[in-house]
Amino acid sequence: MRTENNQKNKRKKRAGMIFNIIGTLVLIAVILLCVPVTVPRLFGYQVYNVVTGSMEPAIPTGSLVYSKTVEPSEVQKDDVIVFYGAESSSAIITHRVVENRTVSGEFITKGDANAQNDPMPVQYEQLIGKVTANIPFLGEVLAMLVTTKGKIVVACMIVISVVFFMIAGRVKR
Repeated sequence: MRTENNQKNKRKKRAGMIFNIIGTLVLIAVILLCVPVTVPRLFGYQVYNVVTGSMEPAIPTGSLVYSKTVEPSEVQKDDVIVFYGAESSSAIITHRVVENRTVSGEFITKGDANAQNDPMPVQYEQLIGKVTANIPFLGEVLAMLVTTKGKIVVACMIVISVVFFMIAGRVKR
């Protein structure tokens, strides 16, 4: 009888541990999905998803780019910058600097995959920042997560994790 109870207790402990591990892994997955966007912002970086192929192959479509605010005069030729598009557009563009015209307060830019320079110079006021890093494909994943469906999936993952922790607690008792 005692051996039977010991075996039941061992199975319960093992099941509880498995539920704990699964709950922890789901929670870690949620955290890992959020870290690339939230933590850099704490250090003054802006995070953007690249939606076109104008910077390929250096920055593939679907990449996540991190930019840091800089003084326009610090921007050098060949730096990649993030800037607001034309006044009538709400687009945010990531292109390489061909020339920094400090006297006129503007940049000449070009996408790496484009044959010619951008038709309009980028005024210093349009500058958001200089790209410091990019992570290919992560932008696509995070773009999906900011949709309503994506937020529901993340919320469900958190709920699932909590449920696994609750089941683990009950099984161990």
